[in-house]
Amino acid sequence: MSRLLFAVLSICVVFSMAIVIAADEGSYIGFAKCKGCHKSSKVGNQTAAWEKGPHAGTYTQLASDESKEIAKKAGVEGDPQKSEKCLKCHITAYGVADERKADTLTMEEGISCEACHGAGSKYKTLHIKKKDAAKEAGFIVKPTEESCKKCHNPESPTYKEFKYEEKLKKIAHPKPAK
Repeated sequence: MSRLLFAVLSICVVFSMAIVIAADEGSYIGFAKCKGCHKSSKVGNQTAAWEKGPHAGTYTQLASDESKEIAKKAGVEGDPQKSEKCLKCHITAYGVADERKADTLTMEEGISCEACHGAGSKYKTLHIKKKDAAKEAGFIVKPTEESCKKCHNPESPTYKEFKYEEKLKKIAHPKPAK
């Protein structure tokens, strides 16, 4: 009887740990929740830098005639805005379970903050309450060359050699020094 009880308790513990780990991944909250704090000059107006950059609107870009032609040549049947081949690199959180996506995350925003910096719910409250606490806690993901190459790679039908340092300068949105 004690072995059975131990086995049941062990299963419960493992299951509980799995729930905690899954919950720790955070939820994607969308650009609308990030831009409120990141549009001031005090933080370098990171919102404007993103809006002017190449990642904003990558989903709507798929609706263009040029994108449809590129998709067709790449073997995409139908609408590129509905194709896994395209969406995995043109929207934030593609393939993430719906339970981890807030209603405020939209496909129309394209590749937004959380695609590079991680799920916003993990640090939004902490970030607001205590300056830089989220960064110190390690919640904010810092993009790397490897993370960028998940999309910027030869699998893309428009791929050109990816020069990380050069591309990083084009999307830079640093916080000003004090």
